[in-house]
Amino acid sequence: MDRRKLLTLVTLASGVSAVSPVWAQFDLGKMLDAGKDLAKSESLTDEEVKSAFDQMAAESDRQNRIAPAGSPYASRLTKLTSGLGTYDGLKMNFKVYLTPDINAFAMANGTIRVYSGLMDQFTDDEVRYVIGHEIGHVKKGHSKARIQAALRTSALRTSALRNAVSASNSRAGAIADSQLGELFEKVVRAQHSQSNEREADDYAMGFMKAKRYQQGACVTALEKLAAMSGSESTSFLSTHPSPKERAERMKTQVA
Repeated sequence: MDRRKLLTLVTLASGVSAVSPVWAQFDLGKMLDAGKDLAKSESLTDEEVKSAFDQMAAESDRQNRIAPAGSPYASRLTKLTSGLGTYDGLKMNFKVYLTPDINAFAMANGTIRVYSGLMDQFTDDEVRYVIGHEIGHVKKGHSKARIQAALRTSALRTSALRNAVSASNSRAGAIADSQLGELFEKVVRAQHSQSNEREADDYAMGFMKAKRYQQGACVTALEKLAAMSGSESTSFLSTHPSPKERAERMKTQVA
């Protein structure tokens, strides 16, 4: 992309008219840098994506209480994830957050975090369904698409995440601490679309079949979530909508 086209793109995306007197107040260099971030965010390498998720995971772990090794929650998670160190090319790292929220999430770097509140309510195979579902969001590209969109939006607004995708000795720069929380909300905590949910559910069913787990747990887990609708502690529902309809759909896939 030549300089003129890049400048036009950044100008339009920033909502600033090139012929407006306000134009003189903007720093051309910063806007060009933002445009470079835009182009870069469209072609993030796997290494850069992993670096961003590594930083988000470290910050999330820092802010949450993690069940220590040997504790009842950690021991149970270790047992029910036996044989899942790597699945479908994804090397996974499991931990339990000690919080009453009913939630779990996965990141594209293999981070899997399960909340103790979810473990209190779900059977082992229901927890496995949730894990499979979250892996599905990663393997279907939903997580990478989200981080591309988040970095693109932030770059156009303030270019504050410039270092997150800039070349450096590690090929992925550090994300500012002040931006990690915002990025986590946009990438991990934002609500998934219905199509993404169906893809992740289908992946989870394949996961359950491949590992010979109880496939019916896909249905019962979703039915439990549907029954919990309205519970303030069920944060999983805010990011994973329509559990009742999804349960009915999954019933048709149970062998």
